[in-house]
Amino acid sequence: MSCSANLFTNHNPLSPAANKYRRSTNLVPQYRRLAIPPCNGGGRVAACLNVETRAPDSGAAKLGTRAKSSEIMEESERYFVGTYARAPLVLSSGKGCKLYDVEGREYLDLTSGIAVNALGHADPDWVRAVTQQANILTHVSNIYHSLPQVELAKRLVGCSFADRVFFSNSGTEANEAAIKFARKFQRFSHPDMEQPPVEFIAFSNCFHGRTMGAVALTSKVHYRSPFEPVMPGVTFLEYGNIQAATELIQSGKIAAVFVEPIQGEGGIYSATKEFLQALRTSCDNAGSLLVFDEVQCGLGRTGYLWAHEAYGVYPDIMTLAKPLAGGLPIGAVLVTEKVAAAINYGDHGSTFAGGPLVCNAAVTVLDKISNPEFLASVSDKGQYFKELLGKKLGGNNHVKEIRGFGLIIGIELDVAATPLVEACQNSGLLVLTAGKGNVVRLVPPLIISKQELDQAADVLAACLPVLDKST
Repeated sequence: MSCSANLFTNHNPLSPAANKYRRSTNLVPQYRRLAIPPCNGGGRVAACLNVETRAPDSGAAKLGTRAKSSEIMEESERYFVGTYARAPLVLSSGKGCKLYDVEGREYLDLTSGIAVNALGHADPDWVRAVTQQANILTHVSNIYHSLPQVELAKRLVGCSFADRVFFSNSGTEANEAAIKFARKFQRFSHPDMEQPPVEFIAFSNCFHGRTMGAVALTSKVHYRSPFEPVMPGVTFLEYGNIQAATELIQSGKIAAVFVEPIQGEGGIYSATKEFLQALRTSCDNAGSLLVFDEVQCGLGRTGYLWAHEAYGVYPDIMTLAKPLAGGLPIGAVLVTEKVAAAINYGDHGSTFAGGPLVCNAAVTVLDKISNPEFLASVSDKGQYFKELLGKKLGGNNHVKEIRGFGLIIGIELDVAATPLVEACQNSGLLVLTAGKGNVVRLVPPLIISKQELDQAADVLAACLPVLDKST
């Protein structure tokens, strides 16, 4: 036997982790394929699901075997970090406002992937923008310029208060950037001050993200407490309390005030014009920045392109994310020139943010949603749905209030909303919770039809009796 043959025979090229995988799969991995039932006349889709093991001589791999929801959920439990309390539902495809699970059941989607899929699922123009760009250029990083990124920034500036844009990959990243920009702005504006303003104001029921800076601005204690100490210097005030906000802003310690014009995660609470105007005036007087978090309520959800336009009050910084790229990850920070002037090369950055693929998708989304006729339809459908819910649900003794603006609507209950959410899912309707778990959150795709809204209201009304059992 040659030397090279001896080396080949005795040497194991696999790492310990690879050997563990090799042993666990009984040496020969075979990939079972998941056959997804067609919907709306679509073709059959196959996706690699999991590893099935067999001995080398046990026969052919099982191809085309349908994987059941229960099997997929078991795989999920086995391999994922347990950060999500997922609903017992495995979705496989979608079209418009409809979703389909792996068994082929149809669901009317009033979640939009948590207010992300504003154009619904598989919008033809969006799909075209993504596929065409994927064939041209997907990623180059921010070392270089790319046309889709410039086009998107130009459009965002052209249809907003802002002069400049910074791209990120998510809403929480956008808020992290806004935190840094606010502190840098204060240092830039007070070059001779040993300790410029560095503190922040946020409000009750607010949600600004889960990364360390953004979670420090998020009011729910259970989001923050496991990770303390979080960023110091944040004061939470009652949402809408003009006097408390004015007094603290006038202290001269506040770098920026973060506020959602309409709170989504917090329970669908809308600010008043008086409150936002008071924040604007106080920030102007004290030199603090006003930051509007429109990650959930912005980009057409209210029937206005930007939620703050309904109030006629404008911020120094606005953070965006969820619907901007129609389901692809993106965030954006829109700022005035005075804020941008404080930011230098290297002050912030991102490898992936604002890539050509994502930005080309976002250009398509923004062009469609910013159409005045589209926005008018959102307002019309929102008013129609809110009135319809009032007629069908308003008389129930568990329904305390139906509130909202455009197609971001909350149904506040006097009991936990989870039994109603689960009953709706079992009846083919997907909705969310919000607030303290007692609010049903309705954020459908903005393209939803009145006929589909009728269907949703009927299902909600039919499922309401489950709340009697829960009490």
